[in-house]
Amino acid sequence: MPRPRRTQMSIEDTSWYHCCSRVTRRAFLFGNDELTGKNYDYRRAWVESLLLKLGDIFAIDVAAYAVMSNHLHLVLQIDIELANRWTDREVVEQWHQQFNGTELTQRFAKGEVIEEYQVAKLKHLVAIYRSRLCDISWFMRCLNEPIARMANKEDKCTGRFWEGRFKSQALLDEAAVLACMAYVELNPIRAQMADTLESSDHTSIQLRVNAALKGEQPTQLLPFIGDERLNQPKGINFALKDYLELVDETGRIIRNDKRGSISANSAKILTRLNISSENWIKLTSEFGELFHGPVGNTQELTTFCEHLQKRRRHFAQCCKYLEDG
Repeated sequence: MPRPRRTQMSIEDTSWYHCCSRVTRRAFLFGNDELTGKNYDYRRAWVESLLLKLGDIFAIDVAAYAVMSNHLHLVLQIDIELANRWTDREVVEQWHQQFNGTELTQRFAKGEVIEEYQVAKLKHLVAIYRSRLCDISWFMRCLNEPIARMANKEDKCTGRFWEGRFKSQALLDEAAVLACMAYVELNPIRAQMADTLESSDHTSIQLRVNAALKGEQPTQLLPFIGDERLNQPKGINFALKDYLELVDETGRIIRNDKRGSISANSAKILTRLNISSENWIKLTSEFGELFHGPVGNTQELTTFCEHLQKRRRHFAQCCKYLEDG
């Protein structure tokens, strides 16, 4: 039975979440359908385009994603501080990029005078919008519903496009976040849809590699800011070059289906995370099978489960892969 979303998320413990949505029909609705001979690969571009647009609207950063033939993986970080820094007008302007709002919020956005008796109502609407703009459920709703409507219209049918609710998974520490990001970004290589990171279409790693070749980072994604943070207010606290090298070597090992080993240079991140090369390969190959709930070390997992009144033993079995160096 699906668990209520409030039992899967705790912003008090972590702002990082792994989300996954799967399509429900028999056909490959995002890729090549061998049964009918139709190719729906262009729909993956629909998802990618809308996903990156929503990252600019919501106070939620996209760290990693992979749009596959019949499912979608995301690693997201909720930016509560950004949502709280927005002025009331900025909140309304962000919301209006995706929704029409009300006549009152439209007038407010245009700078028209709001009558005193309407101020309380406006404040209430702003509070609702601010809350929704840092809510992963609303983010996924704004991503999945338009795609479903577009696909149903094109297929001239009705009914569910996605397989029920999206699945969400709390990532409780740096090791869980990095392992999950690499797992997500290596999806096309594991599925033998691509041989290299740069040929992994509709993934965040392709965006990062292409930007890195120009000495840049993609503006649509949460940046890597290195150990010294490079005077940036937020980002992933690892060097981009080290991460790309590590994921590239991991992909080669997975693609060749042999043991292999991570080079000493690329193992910088693993040393910091206290994860052995063997455990890293297992995590990035089998993350989805290993973890069916929150992911993190024993201490973080215990705290998370206590806050949400969960029994930790249901999720603790695979902690060893994140703790054995």
